[in-house]
Amino acid sequence: MIRRPSGTGGGARTARPSPTGFDRRLIAPMLFGSVLNPVNSSMIAVALVPIGVAFGAPPAQTVWLVSALYLATAVGQPVVGRLVDMYGPRRLYLIGTGLVGIAGLLGAVAPSLGALIGARVLLGFGTSAAYPAAMQLTRSEAERTGRDSPAGVLTALAMANQVVAVIGPALGGLLIGLGGWRAVFTVNVPLSVACLVLGTRRLPRTPGRRRGKGVDLPGMALFAVMMVSLMVFLTGLRLDRWYLPVLSAIAAAGFAVRELRVPGPFVDLRVLGGNVPLIVTYVRQLLAYTTSYAFMYGFTQWLEEGRGLPAATAGLVLLSLSATGLAVSAATGRREAVRTKLVAGSLLQMAGCAALLLVGSGTPMWALVLVGAVMGVPQGLLGLAIQNALYRQAEPDRTASAAGLLRTFGYLGALAASAAAAAFFPHRADTSGMHDLALFMLAGSALLLASALPDRSLDTLVPQRKT
Repeated sequence: MIRRPSGTGGGARTARPSPTGFDRRLIAPMLFGSVLNPVNSSMIAVALVPIGVAFGAPPAQTVWLVSALYLATAVGQPVVGRLVDMYGPRRLYLIGTGLVGIAGLLGAVAPSLGALIGARVLLGFGTSAAYPAAMQLTRSEAERTGRDSPAGVLTALAMANQVVAVIGPALGGLLIGLGGWRAVFTVNVPLSVACLVLGTRRLPRTPGRRRGKGVDLPGMALFAVMMVSLMVFLTGLRLDRWYLPVLSAIAAAGFAVRELRVPGPFVDLRVLGGNVPLIVTYVRQLLAYTTSYAFMYGFTQWLEEGRGLPAATAGLVLLSLSATGLAVSAATGRREAVRTKLVAGSLLQMAGCAALLLVGSGTPMWALVLVGAVMGVPQGLLGLAIQNALYRQAEPDRTASAAGLLRTFGYLGALAASAAAAAFFPHRADTSGMHDLALFMLAGSALLLASALPDRSLDTLVPQRKT
């Protein structure tokens, strides 16, 4: 059971939390920390061109500012999540958010593109702590109060990430207008300070749940090699990179052997292998994010090249996607209903993909806005359903590392979507390529539906109360 500080420590200056309700003092640091990743993922989109001009770098090089963050977070989320499980959320939260501030300073003074990419890698690792820490704090509050009903808190996390992802490009543009592209990095300093102050004052000092014989560094290293090799291959599918999936497979084999033999594994493959519902949840995350990002990447490119809309107008069309996603999250967040949301979300996703087969260069604007609105609904439903499923299915002592691994599967989906868009739009985003991409998305959505429709075990994922 998690013990709260009684007279000293981070929460000593405020009233003690209610013994029966979620400690609302935790919400602010949880939300501030969890949005560090999406705000940095989205702001960079409008900074790539001015950064390229500043360093004389082509798009093929500046794109690594995007890929570097994805690579670092894909590896960092489950690694830091495991450390959160072992040593408690407060310590890792403070270390991670502190690294965000350091990365912001390094980016603000970076003398070269390479140094800037290094700052983005450090930023990725820094932003990897907050979400696993938030999930572990949610679990510990359920244990403390005996009221295992986290839907409202998980919904707040999801909505905060969605809102920040939407406003990120606009915020980045404002910062660049005020202080140049380096301001996109500098803004991380006050954000980091805010997280450090909130985390120091409000996060509880917990004993952690350390098990085994310390940190499984070899296992983490093999996992990193496996993931980085695979993700770099997915960023640019080419035959001359054949060695990358081979290296990933070799690292995966070594990782499996290591984790099955070590007393305190980074990923307990025996437990994970026996938890089939959790494995299926990871697959659902991959499928859902592949379709979601394929629509975001592919539809946006087609709007500009196939439909001939200016970039600003294309952005306005996609506002319907964000608006409906947020509205659905707000309306349905407090009811877990995992299976219902998965089935409904999959069906609506299939409907949106089918609608893409009907778009063309003459499709009216209202119809394009409607397609975006339809695709926003499953984003709101599926994200909440998968997050709640993971919370119920993960082993309590590994909640944070399980949450980090969930994010990794989401990043894999994003990279798979990017690779698919590149494959279907080899020269330009024309209507024919958009229709082929829609069929690809439709197939993924159908697989998602097939995984959820017959799965009656999802109906048992309900809050458990102590008596």
